[in-house]
Amino acid sequence: MLSIDGVTDLWDQLLGAQPDPPGLLVLLTAVAGFLAVAFRPVWRVARNAVTIAHEGGHALFALLTGRRLRGIRLEFDTSGLTLSAGRPTGPGMILTLLGGYIAPSLVGVLGAWLLGGNRITLLLWLAVVLLLLMLINIRNLFGVVSLVITGAIVFAVSWYASAQVQAVFAYAGVWFLLFGGVRPVFELQKLRSRGRMRDSDADQLSRLTHLPAVFWVGLFLVVNLVALLAGAFLLAGQWLPAGTP
Repeated sequence: MLSIDGVTDLWDQLLGAQPDPPGLLVLLTAVAGFLAVAFRPVWRVARNAVTIAHEGGHALFALLTGRRLRGIRLEFDTSGLTLSAGRPTGPGMILTLLGGYIAPSLVGVLGAWLLGGNRITLLLWLAVVLLLLMLINIRNLFGVVSLVITGAIVFAVSWYASAQVQAVFAYAGVWFLLFGGVRPVFELQKLRSRGRMRDSDADQLSRLTHLPAVFWVGLFLVVNLVALLAGAFLLAGQWLPAGTP
């Protein structure tokens, strides 16, 4: 068992601020995050992280609006499904559907805010906790394996890696979510323009609100672009030279 001093040290490590990262590290991880989204072979694999955040967003908004979460599925093709019980119409259902496509970007902004305060360890541990909470509601084998592997990687980095490696991992992950929240919106509209995904979140929102689906696609895009700019602003102070206005 941990001693009182051990618990105190662990708490201080969790809530304490780490040293400022080199500005070049922040800039290079931004480039890496962008390339991971832009380069199709990497995106096909890394997109699983965006799907996890997407389905987690549906689940969180469902719970916040009083709906009962029935389960989450993550599929090998990077698609996912979140089921909840409650009224099939009304604000709760609308917010639950809305939460998916904006969740990765909002998580990215939260991560950028924590990194702006040099709370790298706190960010990594929060990620582990959220992944564990999501794991409880997973209802298929691939989803369990995907979350266990993702959580194990994040935990291993937070527990065993050096401060420099933790910083690279955390900044690259946050940049990836900020950029990665935007691309699926374009993919969604591309598929919709070809007559596919007629039951997409945007189309379900359209049926609920009688607003065109393209309005909701546009809203997803605006929110995610604003989140990208906000996240970049929060991190800008760490890669711009000191004294830059």
